[in-house]
Amino acid sequence: MTLTEPARETPAAGASSTPSAPQAQQFISWVTLAMMTTASVANLRPSPSMALYGLAAVFLYLVPAVVFLLPTALVSAELASGWTGGVYRWVSEGLSKPLGFLAVWCQFAMTIAYYPSLLAYVASTFAYVIDPRLADNGLYVAVVIVVIYWAGVFISSRGTKAVAGLAGMGLVIGTLIPGVVLVALGLVFLAQGNPSAAPMDSSHFLPPWTGLASLVLIVGNFLSYAGMEMNGVHVASLREPGKQFPRSVFAATGLVLLIFILPALAISWVMPGEDLSLTAGVMQAFQGFFDHFGVGWLTKVVGVLLVAAALGGMLTWLAGPAKGLLMVSRQEGYLPPVLQKLNRRGVPRNIMVAQGVLTTLIALLYAFIPDVSSAYWIFSVITTQIYLVVYLLMFAAVVRLRRTQPDRPRGFRVPAVRLVAGVGFVASIAAMCIGFVPPEQFGGGPLWRYLLTVGGGLLVLGLLAPLAFLKFRKPHWVAPEHRA
Repeated sequence: MTLTEPARETPAAGASSTPSAPQAQQFISWVTLAMMTTASVANLRPSPSMALYGLAAVFLYLVPAVVFLLPTALVSAELASGWTGGVYRWVSEGLSKPLGFLAVWCQFAMTIAYYPSLLAYVASTFAYVIDPRLADNGLYVAVVIVVIYWAGVFISSRGTKAVAGLAGMGLVIGTLIPGVVLVALGLVFLAQGNPSAAPMDSSHFLPPWTGLASLVLIVGNFLSYAGMEMNGVHVASLREPGKQFPRSVFAATGLVLLIFILPALAISWVMPGEDLSLTAGVMQAFQGFFDHFGVGWLTKVVGVLLVAAALGGMLTWLAGPAKGLLMVSRQEGYLPPVLQKLNRRGVPRNIMVAQGVLTTLIALLYAFIPDVSSAYWIFSVITTQIYLVVYLLMFAAVVRLRRTQPDRPRGFRVPAVRLVAGVGFVASIAAMCIGFVPPEQFGGGPLWRYLLTVGGGLLVLGLLAPLAFLKFRKPHWVAPEHRA
């Protein structure tokens, strides 16, 4: 998953602008778009959670790809090819401006829970560089999250662009190279006659059914696939969008599935499910493979690559969702002026600081929750629940826009849009409901605590906060340059 800043609105008709020479249309190939989409979605971070299921990981990745990934990509392509401005514009025109604000708010609010889970992965990965025993130390994880996040805020607030290239290399140094190495080592491991830690026969293709809890980890895959809508803005850069965009989507889906599935299987070959950490599982697998082949020192090298890629990506898009929310809020007055202020480098530092305070409070929970994996999963679920609100609104908006603005020029039209959007909407609702069921791997804690944490996170961050801003907004909250 990758977050990017929403596209800026084009000037309204009749607005004054500086004349400029016409520029030739720059086209990209559908292969290029497929690679861009793959880079924005695929990574190794969710592999440990699916490795718990062994061969059944294939099934659990395929299902959300069909019912969520494809509908999201197709629907976002139609919306982006007809309306500039991102999810706020889509939902505002399709449903209403308040719901548009809810959508852009949730895009921002989900990062409050996302950063702790992302940085917990970074902390556990880095632990294998210094001391693997720290990977399950909640206090260590909490300290790393707080220190790295605030260091990122400081760097971003200064407008530093030196780390921007790291995100571009993230797919290669942090995903493709480690992923290929992991799978190759796994195949050699099996070829040497070593037994797989997880059964690989056809009878284990479906996950064992022990109630809803046996399927709940599938919810994490919805978050893994999130971000496809960001690439819909490039549909206008294709020469034949109607033909080439579906082609790029299916190609990207195949590549994403390979990057997700094969490393998860490789981890399941060497790490028994009961010993697997959801935050450090990737490094556990590398440690196991490298120790087996007598090159255990390479574990530290891989750890540095994974950490560098994750941190580079975080720094480059740290202010992205905040900027998108700020742009809309200055136009419509959704946030109080104190949160709309920019520093002299044009960075919304006040929003980032307010976000950081909440992120810090969440991160500190790692110090008090005994099991780091449980905390990681809980925050991942909260992130998914909040982000699913965006998709529910997006699927509803595309159906209504097809009815209310049927003649609006679109570079791409979803075939059977009601069916495609309906499947995505129902799948999102189902994922949201399943997210309230604690997975069977975390049956030690009381149910009420899990429900209170997940439900409270969704309610407070995803719903009550934006409703409060809408209820108490004042006319003077609109930025001076946008007042009538």
